[in-house]
Amino acid sequence: GQGLARYILDHPETVRGKRVLDFASGSGLVGIAAVMAGAREVIAADIDPWAETAVRLNAEANRVSLGFTGADLIGQAVDADIVLAGDVFYDRAFADALVPWFAKLAADGKWVLVGDPGRSYLPRERLEFCAVYEVPVTRALEDSEIKKTTVWRFASQIKNESLMSPGHSGGN
Repeated sequence: GQGLARYILDHPETVRGKRVLDFASGSGLVGIAAVMAGAREVIAADIDPWAETAVRLNAEANRVSLGFTGADLIGQAVDADIVLAGDVFYDRAFADALVPWFAKLAADGKWVLVGDPGRSYLPRERLEFCAVYEVPVTRALEDSEIKKTTVWRFASQIKNESLMSPGHSGGN
C-alpha cells in the first residue's frame, strides 16, 4: 500500500476528479492519498472488522474525508473510475478470486492499479509496469527493513494473447 500511495501522490492526475475505490484498504492509506491527490470521491472497502475504525481514525488524523464499506465486493460491479489495491496477491485462493474480477473491471474501462512487494501469486502476465519504490517495512513482518514494491496497471487481457491477435506480425 505504501508504494501505491506514493505513486498516487507522485501522479495525482491518475485520480484527480475521479471516483476511487480503495479495495482491501486496511488502514486507508491508499484512499487517503487519493483524497489528497484530488479524487472526487473515495470509498475504502475492507471486510476486516477493524478496518473501518482504522480508516476513520487515519482519515481524521490526516484531515480528509472518505467513505467506507465492509461489503465483499469481489465479482461485483463497482461505481468507481479507478480501483486501487495494495498488496492483495499474497494468497492463492484470494488471487484466484481477484484476477477474473480485476480483468472484468479493466475490460469495462476501469483502471485497476495494484501495488505489490513481489508476492508469489501476482499475475504478472496480466500487468503493465507503472513504477517501483523502496518503502520502509517492519522487520518483524518482512525479511528486511526496506522492501521494493512495484505499482502495476491491470491489463484488460493477457499480454501473450495480445501478441497472438489477428493481424499481429510478431515483428518489432
